[in-house]
Amino acid sequence: MVSNILEIEAVTVSFDGFKALNNLNFSMAEGELRVIIGPNGAGKTTFLDVITGKVQPTSGEARFKGKSLRSRSEHGIARLGIGRKFQTPRVYLNLTPRENLELCCNRNKNVLATLFKPTPTAERRTVAGLLETIGLTHKADMPAALLSHGEKQWLEIGMLVAQSPDLLLVDEPVAGLTDEETERTGDLLIALAQSHSVIVIEHDMEFVRQIARTVTVLHEGSVLCEGTMDDVQNDPRVIEVYLGEPLAEAHV
Repeated sequence: MVSNILEIEAVTVSFDGFKALNNLNFSMAEGELRVIIGPNGAGKTTFLDVITGKVQPTSGEARFKGKSLRSRSEHGIARLGIGRKFQTPRVYLNLTPRENLELCCNRNKNVLATLFKPTPTAERRTVAGLLETIGLTHKADMPAALLSHGEKQWLEIGMLVAQSPDLLLVDEPVAGLTDEETERTGDLLIALAQSHSVIVIEHDMEFVRQIARTVTVLHEGSVLCEGTMDDVQNDPRVIEVYLGEPLAEAHV
């Protein structure tokens, strides 16, 4: 029986009376790839903030592998096995992709140690495998500043995976990418979902259709509906939220 890796139970987050999340209930199974969509202001970012400890719930409970996340630090939650990729790539531009990945493979290592101490053999193999996974083997030793926007996104995803999280939180990974980069990003996330639980927040509906198994729609801080992409597109509540605009064309 597959157990739930993440459970959000009746979580409300209020900012000066405004409920960014409103009695939100959500769960996902271990090994699942889940896509979260919703209009601007639906609570998607706050949802990730609660999971990672950046924001504490006003009420309710978030649990990861059965452990409460309440009052844990962001650092402590990361060590439990939750990794987050933000919208804008956060990579060391003056280091190479290989050095970026080496730095993330060993959390006790600093930049100077990465540059001036030999990398253990096992770690080199891990980094080589990650470079292959993210498609950057041929650019492994050039400064990351010279990578395209899409390649920086893949590098940051690789850096996240290097930290060995069980749950990957990926926020708008294809914003600003070319069609080819978008498709490759989808393939990468699908591949990573073979060995990780993954939550993706995204606006691009064609990309959502490429990767989605189950889609959760947030609206006004609560779950509006869940299901396959076809289920969601044809749900009268979703259509009403988007004022009759076809979901494939809507900016969500």
